[in-house]
Formats: sequence, structure tokens, C-alpha cells
Amino acid sequence: MQITVTQAPENRRRQKPESGEKLGFGNRFSDHMFLMDYSQGTGWHDARIVPYGPLSFAPSAMVLHYGQEIFEGMKAYYARDGAVCLFRPDRNAERMNRSAARMCLPEIPVEDQLAALRALVRLDRDWIPRGEGASLYIRPTMIATEAGLGVRPSAEVLFFIITGPVGAYYARGFDPVRILVEERYVRAA
Repeated sequence: MQITVTQAPENRRRQKPESGEKLGFGNRFSDHMFLMDYSQGTGWHDARIVPYGPLSFAPSAMVLHYGQEIFEGMKAYYARDGAVCLFRPDRNAERMNRSAARMCLPEIPVEDQLAALRALVRLDRDWIPRGEGASLYIRPTMIATEAGLGVRPSAEVLFFIITGPVGAYYARGFDPVRILVEERYVRAA
């Protein structure tokens, strides 16, 4: 898969957190994001890394009206030897594809998902925090972007990956919440 890279200009780069700064979870984002489009008949195309910014799609995009969206989540962190580590990204990509099949969205070859993930993390490597318990959160997402009303699988889809430095998920440490455990479906809408 060919990935076009457009780097954020130096004067538009975001402020990276200071070492030891309390990061919170999901409120800061790195300088770049990965995008790839899907069109029925063409398949996946235009894989690219661009500066982080707003997405543009029609108010009638099917994601807004029928909830055709899936996402995953994983983390990148530094090992003691300075290597960047990801925990089982191939399994994450396989889960993404299982969810896509359930939601009538197109699957993405696992190798392409991994190539996109690695290229983005490599580019924004300086965003991986080195503090205890901190990591770079990675959010692969797929949304139905076809403009139209009517219940059917979308003919146009956007796959994107955003990243951001995170600390503990819970601000007060591990503070579990009550949940309902679904035994039939796993990690899908």
C-alpha cells in the first residue's frame, strides 16, 4: 500500500506535553492522522497521512443517521531499551475486520492496517510519553460517509487513525464502573 505523507508545518505543530505532566485520557491529539477512502467499485484508495484537523462530510452522511461506525483502540509505549512497542496490533486489525463485517462495512487487509498504523506512529513518535503508565493512544475508526438517507450499507467509507498521549484512563486511578456483559457479540455495535 502506497501512503502519501503531508507533514504539518513547524508553525502549526501542537504543543507536546511536558515530562511528568498529568495527561488525562483522550483530550490531546498528535500532529498527524491517517486517512483512507473506500468507494464501491474502486475499493480502498488514497491512503494518506495529513496534519490533524477536521473531517468534512455531508450532513446526510450515513454515519450520522444510521450509526455505521466502528472503532478500535490500542497503545504504543516505549520499552526499556527505547524500542516502540504495540501489543498485538494484528489482533486489533482482525477485530476491526470482524466488526466491519457485522456492520456491513468493507474490510481492510490486515497488512494495510498495520502499515498505516506503523507509518503514523513512526511519524509522531515524539508524541509517545515516557512517564510511568503513560502511552500514545491509537484510535482506528471507520465511518460510513455516503450522503443519503435510507437503510443500506454505505457505498462510501472513511478509515482514519488518530493518536494522542494519555495517562491513566481514570483520573482517580482504577475506579471501576458497573457494566452489562454481552455474551453474544464482542467489541462491536
